[in-house]
Amino acid sequence: MSIEVRNLTFTYAPGMPDETLAIDDISFSIADGQICGIIGHTGSGKSTLLQHLNGLLKPGSGEIYIDDACITDGKTKLVDIRKKVGLVFQYPEYQLFEETVAKDVAFGPKNLGLDAEEIDKRVRDAIAVVGLDYEEVSEKSPFELSGGQKRRVAIAGVIAMNPKILILDEPTAGLDPTAHAEVISMVKDIHEKLGIIMIFVSHNMRDIANLSDKVLVINEGKIALEGTPREVFAERAFLQSMGLDVPPIVNIVKKLEEKTEDFTTEALTADEAADEICAYINKQNR
Repeated sequence: MSIEVRNLTFTYAPGMPDETLAIDDISFSIADGQICGIIGHTGSGKSTLLQHLNGLLKPGSGEIYIDDACITDGKTKLVDIRKKVGLVFQYPEYQLFEETVAKDVAFGPKNLGLDAEEIDKRVRDAIAVVGLDYEEVSEKSPFELSGGQKRRVAIAGVIAMNPKILILDEPTAGLDPTAHAEVISMVKDIHEKLGIIMIFVSHNMRDIANLSDKVLVINEGKIALEGTPREVFAERAFLQSMGLDVPPIVNIVKKLEEKTEDFTTEALTADEAADEICAYINKQNR
């Protein structure tokens, strides 16, 4: 499974006074099993791009290939796209509506016309994948759960569709620090268990650095930067010129570099920074 986007362009309200070019000739690819983080300031085109990958929007021009099959040729049915590509919007818990967790998670599989046995299996598997206990939560109302648990249930409802690609738009938005950490841990677990392509948008650069194999930086509808987290966050000044930042630890170690002789580092995480600082101190004490 892979994704290839070729020369994608999209305009809101074409020919109208408020016409807006939201996606401007974007091309990129994501390999099988990769986690791709997408960053950009508000209004840069991130969410518009995600909605093209799920077939919610059709491009003005360009092509999107999912596993070598073009989903923008007008021939592919939306239901077939949604079977492959699951999209979880911001605040997905607002879309919970059934009387029990199990029924909510089962909603998507039921719409696929699956038999009861297969639906039950998918519901149980999806609830387990997001780190919840089926016996504990299945008969509860989703509205009785904590904010982090509600988000897990909403994501389980998408996973129950067995997508080959999972897209998460700001998966930690609005959560307290504890729930935030739980959701990030869940995202890692989902990827380890399923091994599928995952795409997530976030304003939290620490999450982007910790989770991503690849990072896309979107600015004014274009890809401004593309590469590994280390490659992208090495361009600190360029990111800041677009109103973006780097992971907090990067700013900290850069200040250390400025004040410490012969200390240089490319650390992106606190663990990396701690290891390199300890190595530097040990070297100085020899």
